[in-house]
Amino acid sequence: MLLVSVAIGLYQALKKQPQDASTDDFFTGGRSMSAVPVGLSLCASFMSAVQVLGVPTEAYRYGFKFLYMCLGQSINSLLTAFLFLPVFFRLGITSTNQYLKMRFGRGMQLLGSVQFLVATLLYTGVVIYAPALILHQATGLNMWMSLFSSGIICTLYTTLGGIKAVIWTDVFQIVVMFSGFMAIFIHGTVLVGGPAAVLEIATNGSRINFNDFNFDPRQRYTFWSLTVGASLLWLSMYGVNQAQVQRYISCKTERQAQWALFVNQLGLCLIVSSAGTCGIVMFAYYIKCDPLQSGKVASPDLYMPYFVLDIFKSYPGFPGLFLACAYSGTLSTVSTSINAMAAVTMEDLFQQYLHHMSQKKQILISKGLTFLYGVACIIIAVLASFLDWGVLQGSFTVMAVVSGPLLGVFILGMFIPASNKLGAFSGTAVGYCISLWLAVGSTLYPPSSRTMGVLPSYTAKCELQNLTLNSTASRKSLSLPISRGLHNLYSISYLYIGAIATSSVVIVGLFISYATGPMKRTDLNDGLLWWDLGKKPAIIQSQGESTTCTERQCVPMMEPRESDENHAQEMETFNIIKSIVQV
Repeated sequence: MLLVSVAIGLYQALKKQPQDASTDDFFTGGRSMSAVPVGLSLCASFMSAVQVLGVPTEAYRYGFKFLYMCLGQSINSLLTAFLFLPVFFRLGITSTNQYLKMRFGRGMQLLGSVQFLVATLLYTGVVIYAPALILHQATGLNMWMSLFSSGIICTLYTTLGGIKAVIWTDVFQIVVMFSGFMAIFIHGTVLVGGPAAVLEIATNGSRINFNDFNFDPRQRYTFWSLTVGASLLWLSMYGVNQAQVQRYISCKTERQAQWALFVNQLGLCLIVSSAGTCGIVMFAYYIKCDPLQSGKVASPDLYMPYFVLDIFKSYPGFPGLFLACAYSGTLSTVSTSINAMAAVTMEDLFQQYLHHMSQKKQILISKGLTFLYGVACIIIAVLASFLDWGVLQGSFTVMAVVSGPLLGVFILGMFIPASNKLGAFSGTAVGYCISLWLAVGSTLYPPSSRTMGVLPSYTAKCELQNLTLNSTASRKSLSLPISRGLHNLYSISYLYIGAIATSSVVIVGLFISYATGPMKRTDLNDGLLWWDLGKKPAIIQSQGESTTCTERQCVPMMEPRESDENHAQEMETFNIIKSIVQV
């Protein structure tokens, strides 16, 4: 798997002639990609080893209701495809933070860039650490050797091949991930006694629990947290996150980009369903002796590797398929992240200083940045090994803290004409402080298993000598005094942190904007508000560059990529959707 990934990166690096290369090709593939590979790449990006390790464990401990996550992801895909994608695509920008500059000024662009870089570095560090943990547990291979090898290989092919290498390796890696889950599901089901036996055991063990509509926000997973909370969390990842936006704006047309999001949604549902089903099969297999309660594993994140080695101990090659599955998810996410961070740095931080440089030199700088960010992610991964988070909660919490407030800023900019610069900055500051406060508080004062809704597991048939090791699996919290009300606040489900941050930004931003003088809609450039996408801006040629001009200001745009007939069809669809949203 590693060799094929590197080979794809080398092929993409050598495929294009050096004299034809450009930074646009390195970061967006020349905006010539089709829907299916981009959609699969989108799916692979955040379905890393976090999914391989985290989702089966969450389904094992909290039940099959975790599949409501697919509903939250579906809501996110629709919102992204019809609300956020058209704005970014028609502006023809490379970095999402370029929009913030057009709407709120250079300061907000820099703030958005720093937020994205910090969030992505932290998230990617957790993602690199996860498979290193798997290999250490499953094979005894030194964890640091595993961590460095995965980080270096990923950095190598991403630096050489750019976004095309990222997308095509993601396509290969998503196939490997799905194959690994299917092998585990099929063999585990056979060992339990068939699908009927798995379903009966899971039902008796309260794991088939789709009727959980509890409104208690402290419960880790309910219908509401997995749909409302998760949809906003995923929206911050897919709607405005540079790593994802950079992929779908690389498509040939806006319609292809929307189809890429729907392909991505299908892939997400398949992967999450497969991973969750593996967790239910794992519960049925260990119904009489829970590995964590018996002390056979020291952490919930290690359920899956232990299960794989247990059921495939007589089948050489299948444990390796599982490791390849975990590695595939890691490489797909890391490659996407470091390419996106390099793009943000080039477009938002360095671009104004590089106008005099040739494309060849700019590509060299882009590749150098990609390499440096790869090294930085490896360093963060080393630090991530000291955190006491589960990999799924850890990665999602990091994204919620930083990307949640950023989503709020884009909502203010695209959908609320009255929001001004001071409102956007004030809202961002408040949203960031609140999300960071909740994340730190929930880490220092974690809720009890009963509060979170952990379902019971059983040790009736365990060997007695193993039961004494259970203390190694318990989570420790600080013994400092804390009020009951504050502890309840810190016990809120991690899926709501991003939603709280986003809502805080929008509410504070609106209040400050109206208090200090709302922005007039006539003072905004065409193309910056979703409500004005129906206006087809005039395109003129100026020194070989396509530009959109209004009476107020010229905004750089890409050449129109669709015919007038397609545009008319799109406008008809747009007007229908706009009417629905307004209602």
